[in-house]
Amino acid sequence: MGVHSYDIRVRYQETDKFGIVYYANYYVWFEIARTEFFRSAGLPYTELEKKGIYIVVVSSSCQYKQPAYYDDQITVRSRISAVMNTSFTFEYEVARGNNLLATGKTVQVLVSKDRKPVKIPEDIRKVIERRA
Repeated sequence: MGVHSYDIRVRYQETDKFGIVYYANYYVWFEIARTEFFRSAGLPYTELEKKGIYIVVVSSSCQYKQPAYYDDQITVRSRISAVMNTSFTFEYEVARGNNLLATGKTVQVLVSKDRKPVKIPEDIRKVIERRA
């Protein structure tokens, strides 16, 4: 499967006074996309946290191509592009129909409750790699 898509309607509070989506909201949408990616793979964050595993973002970037506007129906596509020992990388595309609005990337590290990096457990790695 690889790519997960999630649709969002731009809300008024996500825009600036010109009706254009405020840049930081793309990072909120990336977070929603990651959460839904894992949920659709049968691995919701709540289950990871029950196992004492937390996912933290250690790097993020976004390249803006075209603006999104209030009430636009947009799609956020996410996919895992790399899996390491304790981390993985997500890539994102935000589109309105066929128009690419932005691309982005985040790197996540798995950590324990005491905030120390942990090796990705095999059961979680299998889910991640199956979806990558």
